[in-house]
Amino acid sequence: MPDIQIRPTVANDLARLMGFDHSIISDSVWQLEFRRDTGQVSTTFREVRLPRSIQVAYPHNHFSLADDWIKRSMMYTAMVKSDPVGYISLLERGTASTVWVMDLVTDASNRRKGVASALLAAGQSWAESRAHQRLILEAQSKNVPAIRLAQKSGFEFCGYNDQYYLNKDVALFFAKVLK
Repeated sequence: MPDIQIRPTVANDLARLMGFDHSIISDSVWQLEFRRDTGQVSTTFREVRLPRSIQVAYPHNHFSLADDWIKRSMMYTAMVKSDPVGYISLLERGTASTVWVMDLVTDASNRRKGVASALLAAGQSWAESRAHQRLILEAQSKNVPAIRLAQKSGFEFCGYNDQYYLNKDVALFFAKVLK
């Protein structure tokens, strides 16, 4: 595992971060099954292995990332040596003292090396230092690597929104209660 340094994002990082490959490769999806009967609505998610891996596009508009980042409450960049290799953007939202992870991205060549876990830990520490009570992570239902990271990091599934993203993908929400 490389020596990963996490620091607040600076303006000079933004062009490099925008240049990352934001897509992911997934061999599974969380499939939504929705049933409606008289007096009852039932929703089930199940992980389904795909016959072949798929490339999943990033659900946010790539051309508006920098504009979106300006609205964030905090943003961290992961560095290996002097190179940015990932980032997390956080947004304080709502009256329930909640912080949302809006972006959690690792450059393709540095995935599966602990970068996203380190960024998520930094985001959690920041939220706790500001006395927030909950951290919410959203992920596309096709982004099984992010879903597994959320589960491994102690997040619990807490809801979904069908056709949430511009590309009409389902968003899954995972929450972690903070100390």
